[in-house]
Amino acid sequence: MTYDTIGDLPESVRHSLPAHAQEIYREAFNHAWEEYADPARRRGKISLEETAHRVAWAAVKAVYEKDETTGSWKKK
Repeated sequence: MTYDTIGDLPESVRHSLPAHAQEIYREAFNHAWEEYADPARRRGKISLEETAHRVAWAAVKAVYEKDETTGSWKKK
């Protein structure tokens, strides 16, 4: 299950990340979904969905950081 638009992202992602970060998340998730479709390419017994979400969050965190005071995500 990939995400066609940012409107398709989980509600928690849409409500916590700025639009640009949502695009990063969507693109990274979709790419990881294809890249790790073969279970042999994943670590341990982690599901494809969990792997794709982990990759997507890592991609967001490479560009954005969470402000601990406000709780909002801001570009690094």
